[in-house]
Amino acid sequence: MFIGWILLIVIGVGGMIVSQVLQSKFKKYSKIPLDSGMTGRDVAEKMLHDNGIYDVKIISTNGMLTDHYNPVNKTVNLSEGVYGSNSVAAAAVAAHECGHAVQHAYEYGPLKMRSTLVPVVSFASKWVMWVILAGIFMINSFPSLIWIGIGLFAVTTLFSFITLPVEINASQRALAWLNTAGITSAGNHGMAKDALKWAAYTYVIAAIGSLATLIYYIMIAMSGRRD
Repeated sequence: MFIGWILLIVIGVGGMIVSQVLQSKFKKYSKIPLDSGMTGRDVAEKMLHDNGIYDVKIISTNGMLTDHYNPVNKTVNLSEGVYGSNSVAAAAVAAHECGHAVQHAYEYGPLKMRSTLVPVVSFASKWVMWVILAGIFMINSFPSLIWIGIGLFAVTTLFSFITLPVEINASQRALAWLNTAGITSAGNHGMAKDALKWAAYTYVIAAIGSLATLIYYIMIAMSGRRD
């Protein structure tokens, strides 16, 4: 159990470091303008149109790094700092989110799988901690309950790992397009790549953290069963 705690602490610290580095990278690259002067919205619109997509709306949303693609209503949601900014960071983020729209349009397998799991994960996330806590307290009288909780948590862990290829592929599509479309130059393309690389690390840490937590819960269940 002690090893489990150490692992969770290490992953937690790693997550904080990655988050701080990511914010630092985006703050740095947000000050570097594109040679073309295109805003995040301009970049998003061009990438969609270059891929033959005309039924996706581009809207501005509140917050920082709240950018996302919504496949339900087909909207690319760009944060205020991305939507109207003409920086390298804004271009990278906008292209990445449009990468998801391209995935959706071309029925990219992992994205379809992740979308299918969304309602299940939503249900699991709502109840998993309550079920696991109840299972820990009732581990001797009702040992099956904690395993039900572990099953629910396993669904969220699976979702985290399915998210990895979805996010990495979206960044690959974004970077390839930014280069071929001439949005980024030889001087700043590496910056866009660096920004998206650190954004991807957050998903890697999240997946590893979820797996470590799942293993920790399994250890608790196994320990309780032996007792």
